[in-house]
Amino acid sequence: MPRLFLPLLVLLTACRPQANPPAPGQPTRQAITPKSYLALGDSYTIGQGVAAADRFPAQTVQWLQDRGIVVSALTYIATTGWTTTQLQAAIASRQPGLHDVVTLLIGVNDQYQARDTTGYRARFTNLLQTAITLARDKKDNVVVLSIPDYSVTPFAAGSDTARIRQELDWFNAINRNVTLAAGVVYLDITPSTREARTNPALLAADGLHPSALEYRRWALRLGPLLELALK
Repeated sequence: MPRLFLPLLVLLTACRPQANPPAPGQPTRQAITPKSYLALGDSYTIGQGVAAADRFPAQTVQWLQDRGIVVSALTYIATTGWTTTQLQAAIASRQPGLHDVVTLLIGVNDQYQARDTTGYRARFTNLLQTAITLARDKKDNVVVLSIPDYSVTPFAAGSDTARIRQELDWFNAINRNVTLAAGVVYLDITPSTREARTNPALLAADGLHPSALEYRRWALRLGPLLELALK
């Protein structure tokens, strides 16, 4: 009798339903949670002069997705010509809600319009706090980028480029100090933008804004910072 039961036991075991493994390329049961990215700024953030896919936030999203971090929502609150005051008003009006990561790059138009640095400090401080709030109150999920130096561009030819550079250094000293004092990551891309003096490939066709190549260089530095925040 025992000899008759053994084959039956093996047959019953083999007939039990087994979990189907995921097909190649299909997500596992532990699905990847999509992330959201809010980009705050002015013409440098919206990518004046380049295609939407070549803006530095878009190139950064592609960098992240190439490494398995899915960013399902990239939201811009940025327009060419905006000062800190206009960015503040736009955020208050649009109420963008909470995001997983936030970047902030603002100030060139404050300098260009000869606005005072004291007022800039107060407004930038407010914007940085807003960025932290929008990043779910996580300081590590916010990155501030420095203001590019347009004094090296053809647009500035004929202007007092030494004064422009000095004033941009003042504004960048402010946003850097405020950012670091708040415990937020600061990405200094200004030296990179100054290379456009001798490399026109780093400029868009308008002779003022960065090209896709220059934005790519920012994305390659920004990507790892956001990757750390999103993991």
